[in-house]
Amino acid sequence: MTTVADSAPNSPLVLAELDAIEPLWRQRLRIFVHNKLAVASLGYVVFITLFCYLWPIFHPTNQTNQAATFNVTWNAPPSLHNPLGTDSSGFDELGRIAFGGEYSLALGFLAGIITIVVGTVYGMISGFFGGITDTVMMRFLDAFLSIPYLFLLIALLTIFNRTTMLLILVIGLTGWWGNARIIRGDALLIRNLEYSQAARSMGAGRMHIIRRHVYPNSISNIVTVATFSIADAILFLSALGFLGLGIVAPQTDWGTMLQQGTEQLQNGYWWEIYPVAVVFILVVVSINYIGDALRDVFEVRLIER
Repeated sequence: MTTVADSAPNSPLVLAELDAIEPLWRQRLRIFVHNKLAVASLGYVVFITLFCYLWPIFHPTNQTNQAATFNVTWNAPPSLHNPLGTDSSGFDELGRIAFGGEYSLALGFLAGIITIVVGTVYGMISGFFGGITDTVMMRFLDAFLSIPYLFLLIALLTIFNRTTMLLILVIGLTGWWGNARIIRGDALLIRNLEYSQAARSMGAGRMHIIRRHVYPNSISNIVTVATFSIADAILFLSALGFLGLGIVAPQTDWGTMLQQGTEQLQNGYWWEIYPVAVVFILVVVSINYIGDALRDVFEVRLIER
């Protein structure tokens, strides 16, 4: 029986075998689709994002003018006109979830992007250069990590005038410390591998090695950490909102809605906390599942060469 190994290099059998290798993007797509939980999570996140931004267009409700709710029944139970009832200020609860979701998702994604960019650059420089540079940079990082993160956020938001931009910057510029340590570990490992040493011996500069070797082989952890950073940013924004330090009124976020809903739960107004809590928790969990699947998608060992 003729095998691929016994065939000539340019024979039709060998060429057919080479053509049968899937393109890289298709292999990655297949790996991601194989994770059914990640696919369902991605579908949920896309659905919630579209809902938050499109629902107010197709079903506009008042979410900013509390004076306009004086003729509306406050704490009204779910009905045909208000599918999830109204809250303690008379705002439509379903529209409120979409309105708060716009800010929670937008701020979470922006803060998460800042977190991963700063953490990746800091960790890669520290790990690749090593020596005294790595020592000094890591000591600064250890000092930052010794500060309780949530207390630091509360202190900064208490000292400065709380704005939407400040929330993004505070969460983004204080959440990258753990990410930097992960990326640093990858850079430390990759800079000592054979292909990095070979490139250095051939005269390649440090930036070339980082761009062509360190970064591509760290992409699996970078993508995973980036996804988790977005989930963490949404989580911390909601935590600040629950503590009364979130988005400034008349805007709102899911954490602020949870804080207001807990005050009404003892009165039996369950629709003011459970729906938003389910949406919020599922978003955070879904993003984490997506990150776990993306780690496999960009894992070099799972890609056929």
